[in-house]
Amino acid sequence: MWRRGADRFQHPAQVIAGGFAATVLIGTALLMLPVATRAGDPPPLIDALFTATSAVCVTGLVVVDTAGYWSPFGQLVILTLIQIGGLGIMTLATLLTVLLSRRLGLRARFLAQAETKTLSLRDVRRVVRNIVLFSLAVESVVAVVLTVRFALGYDYPWGRAAYHGVFHAVSAFNNAGFALYADSLMGFVADPWVMVTIAVAVIVGGLGFPVVFELLRSWRRPRSWSVLTRITMVLTVSLLVLGTIVFTLVELRNPATLGPLDAPQKLLAGFFASVMTRTAGFNSIDIAGLRPESLLLSDVLMFIGGGSAGTAGGVKVTTVGLLAFVLWAEMRGETKVNVGSRRVPETNQRQALALLLLALGAVAVATFALLAMTRYTLDQVLFEVISAFATVGLSTGITAGLPPAADVLLIVLMFMGRIGPLTVASALALRERSRRYELPEERIIVG
Repeated sequence: MWRRGADRFQHPAQVIAGGFAATVLIGTALLMLPVATRAGDPPPLIDALFTATSAVCVTGLVVVDTAGYWSPFGQLVILTLIQIGGLGIMTLATLLTVLLSRRLGLRARFLAQAETKTLSLRDVRRVVRNIVLFSLAVESVVAVVLTVRFALGYDYPWGRAAYHGVFHAVSAFNNAGFALYADSLMGFVADPWVMVTIAVAVIVGGLGFPVVFELLRSWRRPRSWSVLTRITMVLTVSLLVLGTIVFTLVELRNPATLGPLDAPQKLLAGFFASVMTRTAGFNSIDIAGLRPESLLLSDVLMFIGGGSAGTAGGVKVTTVGLLAFVLWAEMRGETKVNVGSRRVPETNQRQALALLLLALGAVAVATFALLAMTRYTLDQVLFEVISAFATVGLSTGITAGLPPAADVLLIVLMFMGRIGPLTVASALALRERSRRYELPEERIIVG
């Protein structure tokens, strides 16, 4: 059974890329309809393609105002694309993890133990069902909280409150960052009900399905956590705390960002900024007003991203965390890389290094190209490139002013950034093979 299934599963990269590309094209076609815009005229092709790609890849970068330009029909198309993209990402990432590692144990120890060489159809169905039910449950809870807050706190009619609640709940959980306000969520910067609710949805969606379900089962027994969960949780908490502290301190007296807020509001805004750079494009402060130090910190956090098999982008905390353990082992002169009571295979280490180097190369080349196309500063261009590649969606405000060629480049980056980690990881895993002989060893000078 497994062997026949594996034979059909020769090129997962093609399946993933083809599925996402088809969804983008369908979304573009729907957004090209006159009914999709408030003006009743078909939008430019590049605008429809850019928006559809950003929605499917759950990025959040926009070239036109979502609420002001797109009609309710167009907004529903965007919302549907976000949901399809988010569920597709979580489903594909989790199934690829299970298939490629040939691990069951989804109900027991998730990806860390009990390796097997078979995968029954029942297990696949259970994975997909749990992902869908979990996603809809979280989105429903977030939507209810936001709806009540919009209705009671801002006097929205209940219909409008529900629409805004559902839209932002789906956008938040899927780490998309699309908002129905021209200034994103800057109008709610001092509202903890809205800010914290959306932040929690972003964090949960970005952790990844395997990690979330393992936490639900054994959150009281951290010593039993798998390596995946340990690295994800330690890095996620560390980066959130670090980002909150640095953002708050650096922007504390900046009149363009946190300056006008009182102390609790500053801390809330700093926390929200730290969460959103982990790859959801909402913003409660003016990104263009950030100091250079904050922009650099944002670049780093966006590039790292969130957890594997989740809706977040970036190279993933597992990649960076694993390489940190590799570095630590090398500094200590150890030949094996251990995380807790588990040893990480060398294949995983090589995959993490390959993924990181490919991502750095893509960002470097795209930054150079965008600098050649525009007259924006390096800070602005690098921020935009990483935001697109890491599917974050934050912007210093230059997206709408980019030439068509630059828009195409960002479209390619968003697509690469979304399917890249999945396709690279699967391709590397499937290409793994052993030689029947060993070549003579020769050391070279490093450094």
